[in-house]
Amino acid sequence: MDKTLQQYDKIISATRKIFNHKMQDYGPTWRIFRISSIVDQLFIKAKRIRNIQVTGENKVKDSVEGEFAAIYNYSIMALIQLDLNITDEPDISIERAMELYDAKSQEIKMLMEAKNHDYGEAWRDMKISSMTDFILVKIFRIKQILNNKGETLVSEGVDSNIMDIANYAIFALILINENKKK
Repeated sequence: MDKTLQQYDKIISATRKIFNHKMQDYGPTWRIFRISSIVDQLFIKAKRIRNIQVTGENKVKDSVEGEFAAIYNYSIMALIQLDLNITDEPDISIERAMELYDAKSQEIKMLMEAKNHDYGEAWRDMKISSMTDFILVKIFRIKQILNNKGETLVSEGVDSNIMDIANYAIFALILINENKKK
């Protein structure tokens, strides 16, 4: 688990840096997104990854790694939006956005640690393509929950599914990095 924590923290540091740079470029403009819009953005990113995995072709040349990092960052945005609700214009400072980013990242990491304990790091034996599929399934589940006005009978809610998506994205990035070193 120590190895996982080190790898996890290294990936989070890189995704945080990207998020911070985007905040410098655009500010917190993402605050106007409705949850459904962020979920659609997650879908677009995951669908692109799957298409590249299936076809073996990448015509845009943006990396799969960059798309997994974007999935993590959009997941953070979604979790923040669930807490703060949408607004008609950017309403928080970059500093506040980064504080919220760090808090959500910590929640996601704590979930990962708990699940890794219970599941014995089963993700390490998974294929990256399976992680992409799981992310897509979680996205479709979220879309169904949103169609049900956020209500579930026995299932996890939107936030739990988003946190799982974030962790699958990080796991995929860890495995991609490990595969590059081999």
